[in-house]
Amino acid sequence: MQSADSFTQVTFHYQSGETESFDIPQTPEAFQMQLDGLLNQDWLTLHLFDSTVVIHTAQVVKIEVKPPLLEIQGNGVLTDVQRVTPLTHGAKL
Repeated sequence: MQSADSFTQVTFHYQSGETESFDIPQTPEAFQMQLDGLLNQDWLTLHLFDSTVVIHTAQVVKIEVKPPLLEIQGNGVLTDVQRVTPLTHGAKL
């Protein structure tokens, strides 16, 4: 059995406003090494124990990763950020 430290939780937020989360059996460090390649794919395939999920990345507007990937640094990366309000969905006009 793998420990909690060997899993990375990934939450996909879709254009439709829906979200879904997955526990990926990789350490955050291993997941981070694959992240650029994953983000450049048109489709991601996730094999679960009872099904396979295929995600069209063009429909994903945000990805949250827990625990944080603090090793990602450089242009466009802001550190020591605090969330002030949760994401809200406005009414469509």
